[in-house]
Amino acid sequence: MSTTASDLGAPAAAPVKVPPGFFLETVLSVHHWTDRLFSFTCTRDPTFRFGAGQFAMIGLMVDGKPLVRAYSMVSPPWEEHLEFLSIKVQHGPLTSRLQHIRPGDGVLIGRKATGTLMPENLLPGGVLWLFATGTGLAPFMSLIRDPETYDRFDRIVLVHTVRQANELAYRGLISEELFGHELLGELVREKLTYVPSVTREAFHTSARITTMIETGSLTADLGLPPLSPERDRAMLCGSEAMNADVRALLEARGFVEGSNSEPGSYVVEKAFVTK
Repeated sequence: MSTTASDLGAPAAAPVKVPPGFFLETVLSVHHWTDRLFSFTCTRDPTFRFGAGQFAMIGLMVDGKPLVRAYSMVSPPWEEHLEFLSIKVQHGPLTSRLQHIRPGDGVLIGRKATGTLMPENLLPGGVLWLFATGTGLAPFMSLIRDPETYDRFDRIVLVHTVRQANELAYRGLISEELFGHELLGELVREKLTYVPSVTREAFHTSARITTMIETGSLTADLGLPPLSPERDRAMLCGSEAMNADVRALLEARGFVEGSNSEPGSYVVEKAFVTK
């Protein structure tokens, strides 16, 4: 397959080939949540396969070369299109360009999906805790829309912490639309709990994830016993600081990190777009 540089949002130039290992997909829609946060959908090649919670390398052609970063799929595996959530860094090599895409533009999507936020990387358990900050929410949006996630756990608690309320991406979808979804609604109503938290302005929950775990308010407010590796499982996706702090809190309670080769009581995604 070949395209032109203008298809990728660059000035018109000689035709260039799509780099090996990538699909060239077409942007379908773009949504700007804030001046620091946006999401977009694009077409999906029928041969592209992924599991809920995984990520792919995505990006743009810049100066004739692919400029890509790891992005988790927001969309569930059964969806016909792909969706991604991204920060905006004005001088970031990729996001400074990616934030300006429009419907009809081309984006590169890596052909291979990977990642550690897979239910099979966790031991069987009762409650699955999904801990996210900022755009770390992305893989969990895929997971909570995959029926297989609900088959594996008795209850799922999604905890999403941001600085300002308008950064609570997909809040309406999680708290309203999913509960009425034709196929997922019953599972969601029975098993999913959503805990949004805003740390820098007035909101009904304003504590950081670490604080909620340390004080025990997270489980107490939901009528659940304290976090325990015998019963609970956890997935972490967010800033390096959040990942490190929550890992330490979990491991102090006896949680053991899982991987693609050996399941554990928690897993963490280290691929996180910062530029």
